[in-house]
Amino acid sequence: MEIMILFSRGARSFQQLRKMSIKGALIDLSGTLHVEDEPTPNAVEALKRLRDSGVMVKFVTNTTKDSKATLHERLCRIGFQVDPSEIYSSLSAAVSYVENEKLNPYYILSEDARQDFPPEDTRRYKDSVVIGLAPKAFNYDQLNEAFNVLLENKNHKLVAVHQGKYYKRADGLALGPGCFVKGLEFATGRTAKVIGKPNPYFFEGALAGRDPASCVMIGDDANDDIVGAMSVGMQGILVKTGKYLPDVKPSPPPTALLENFAEAVDWIIQKNLS
Repeated sequence: MEIMILFSRGARSFQQLRKMSIKGALIDLSGTLHVEDEPTPNAVEALKRLRDSGVMVKFVTNTTKDSKATLHERLCRIGFQVDPSEIYSSLSAAVSYVENEKLNPYYILSEDARQDFPPEDTRRYKDSVVIGLAPKAFNYDQLNEAFNVLLENKNHKLVAVHQGKYYKRADGLALGPGCFVKGLEFATGRTAKVIGKPNPYFFEGALAGRDPASCVMIGDDANDDIVGAMSVGMQGILVKTGKYLPDVKPSPPPTALLENFAEAVDWIIQKNLS
């Protein structure tokens, strides 16, 4: 997540910044900052105010359908001012994992997401399966191929970019990759290595050494965003947009429950003024 972002020109003085209790914000994208191609209420202006207040921002998402380039293009097109280096996705974390482990996976990913990963090494056998949100790839033939890759060797890894239950689309909630990950676990007896939220691996990568106690997570998912972030020592603001469901009660409860991203920004700025 290429993480240290310079403060905006409108930021406070150095002495004021030193006194801020919240110095960084991890911001979920889909459902929090926008829903498909529509920003959530007043989100574009609110992001500018957050930057001007001196808070470091990073955009974190479990989206596995879109490459970083696609995410950046969408955010800019709908009015947000974002640098590509500010985007840290579960795909970003999964790419690092594949490279660090020197894997040559069989991928169940969208064509766009696949662009972020290393090219296939045709000189090597496939030694793992990487699975993310890929609606067109969730068919018997491709899942069966993944199943057989895992059966070939007990050391072959099952890597889940994330295992979300569902996500928000303009037409309502839609099934996430979690049930397909669980299906492969059940069929092969393997336990997936989960990369994305709520895994601490994801949040630690996003923070890149920044003190979690000085940072807040803003998101619409009670478990993946809020419980995940708070488990590594961050504060968590749950917003009532996107996939938020009022009957889902996270434990621990969020630091704050607010209507939308713009209200979350107001909360942060007020907290830093107090």
